[in-house]
Amino acid sequence: MSNRSFCAGPVSGQESSRTYWKGAFPNTHRKLDPDEFRGFALADNLAPLVFVNGADSEAAQMFTLAHELAHIWLGESALSDVEPVSAPSHAVEVRCNRAAAELLVPLASLREEFRETEDLSNEINRLARRYKVSTLVVLRRTYDIGALDRDSLASAYRREVNRIGALPARSGGSYHPTLKARVGQRFGHALVTSTLGGRTSFSESFRLLGIRKASTFRGFAASLELGW
Repeated sequence: MSNRSFCAGPVSGQESSRTYWKGAFPNTHRKLDPDEFRGFALADNLAPLVFVNGADSEAAQMFTLAHELAHIWLGESALSDVEPVSAPSHAVEVRCNRAAAELLVPLASLREEFRETEDLSNEINRLARRYKVSTLVVLRRTYDIGALDRDSLASAYRREVNRIGALPARSGGSYHPTLKARVGQRFGHALVTSTLGGRTSFSESFRLLGIRKASTFRGFAASLELGW
């Protein structure tokens, strides 16, 4: 289980943000491995920012989002790859892990939901669906309510990691609906309309959408039912 993090404290001012960004991401063109990088938070009084690695599973992204939001609440910037059952040494990371876990799977609720007589694997999967988090988060919270001891948690965690690793890779989703979900339909519609109307340049539109090809723009416009 990896447990690396970088806490930089509050970030303010253009130069601080730019230095932080360069140090964290020297290469912005390769796919970000979730095992190396799950997300980051930039704490700022005016414009705080949270980034979640989209290459991670959806359930894992939920935990990362909650974890990074906790950094924002604390006013602490951070680059993290912590996991639900990790034991981070940095005090801020410990607090953020606890806050994320409680936000996603409240202990009071879990105590009522957990069925001790059920098979552990089946129960973990049921609770993961119930709380819309990963099975690894549920395992950790099951330990937190005292239903598992530390050795049982470690054993169950290894089995679950092996099970997840053996699952077939998911195929990628349709690109244009994904792009629409990422930028927002209202913004996408306004931007494409402005571009087709000549008020926004194609180069600026491509930059805002994060695309490079006219064919991609054409397909995105079609997904919005805007002809080109």
